[in-house]
Amino acid sequence: MHRESRSLLTTPSHWSELRFNIFKADIMADLKTHYMGLELKNPIVIGSCNIVTDIDNLKRLEKAGAAAIVYKSLFEEQIQLENLNLYERNKKYSEQSSEIISLYPISICGTPDINEHLLALKRAKDAVSIPVFASINAVHNETWIEYAKKIEETGVNGLELNFYSIPEKSERGYENIEKTQIKVLKDVKSAVNIPVAVKLTSFHSNPLKHISMLEKAGADGFVLFNRLFQPDIDIHSEEHHFPYTLSTSEDNRLPLRFSGLLYGCTKSSVCANTGIMNGSDVIKMLLAGADCVQIVSTIYLNQIDVVSSILTDIEKWMDSKSYKSIEGFRGKLSKKNSENKLPYHRAQYMDFMMTTSQILKKYKIIN
Repeated sequence: MHRESRSLLTTPSHWSELRFNIFKADIMADLKTHYMGLELKNPIVIGSCNIVTDIDNLKRLEKAGAAAIVYKSLFEEQIQLENLNLYERNKKYSEQSSEIISLYPISICGTPDINEHLLALKRAKDAVSIPVFASINAVHNETWIEYAKKIEETGVNGLELNFYSIPEKSERGYENIEKTQIKVLKDVKSAVNIPVAVKLTSFHSNPLKHISMLEKAGADGFVLFNRLFQPDIDIHSEEHHFPYTLSTSEDNRLPLRFSGLLYGCTKSSVCANTGIMNGSDVIKMLLAGADCVQIVSTIYLNQIDVVSSILTDIEKWMDSKSYKSIEGFRGKLSKKNSENKLPYHRAQYMDFMMTTSQILKKYKIIN
C-alpha cells in the first residue's frame, strides 16, 4: 500500500496537478475590502431580506462565500401594529369581569415583539462566523435609540439605520427631514459603541450635501440606495396593490454614479445597493469607488449559490486584468480619477452625441 501511494505521487499527472495548484495559489486574487472599519473577506454583503431569517440559509450563504449579512430590518410600524392588535384582542373581553382584567392587564407599551427580534438576531449572530449587521427603521426619535441600545447587546458587528423617507406633504420641507435624520444619527452614535451606517433614499435635493452632513454627524458608512416599493393601481378592482418587483441590472445606475461621485470625497465607507445581479455589476461598483455591495434580488432569482458564481467571475476578471487586489482598481473610474468627467455631470444629455440612426440601430428599430 505504501509503495502504491509513492507511485501515485510520482506520476506525471500528479506533478502537473500539483504545479497547477501552486501556480493558482500564487495568482489567487485578494478580494479583501473594508466596511465601517471592519475587514471583509470580499465585497459581497447580503442585504436585509426574509432569506436571512432562516438559520440554514445563513449557513449556506456563509459557505457560498458571503462576506457579511444584514439581518432583516426591525420596523417600528410593525411592532406598533402587532401591539395594537394585541391590545384590541385583550380589550374585547376586558370589562367582562375584574378577574379577567387582573389576569390579562391591558398594555400597549410593552414590546414583546422586539424581544423576539432580538432573540432571532442573537441566534443569527451565533450561527455564522462572518460579520452580522442589524437594521432598524423607527418612527420616533426615542425609539431609534431604544432599539439601537438593545440591538448592540446581541453582539452584532454594526448597525444600519434604514432612513426611509419620501416626499408626501408639500408643507414639510427638506430641512425638517434631513435635520431629523442627522439628529437621530447623532443620538444613536452617542448611545452605542458599534459602527453605524446610514441607508438612504435618493429623494434629497442634494444627496451629496446630506451625506456630507451625516458624515460629520458620525456615520461610519452609507448604503446607496434604499429600494422603495412603489404602489400600483389595479384598474379592474380600482384598488391599490403593492407588487413585489425584483430589481435588475438596469436599476444600478444611480448607486453607480453616486459611488463614483463619493470616492475620495468621504472617509466613510460606501456600500452600493440595488440592481447588483452578477459579477460584472459588482466590478462596475468597485471601479466606480464603492467599498462593497449589498445583494438581494439576485439571490431570490438565482438561489444562494449565485454568491459563489459572482466571486468566481470577479476573480477571473481580476486575473485577466492582472489585478492582485481590489484596491488595485477600486475607484479607477470614479469622478476623482477619471480623465473624462462628463459621465458624472451631463450624462443624461449624452444622446446629443448619437445620431437618430445610431439610436435606432442600437435598439434594432431599423436595420
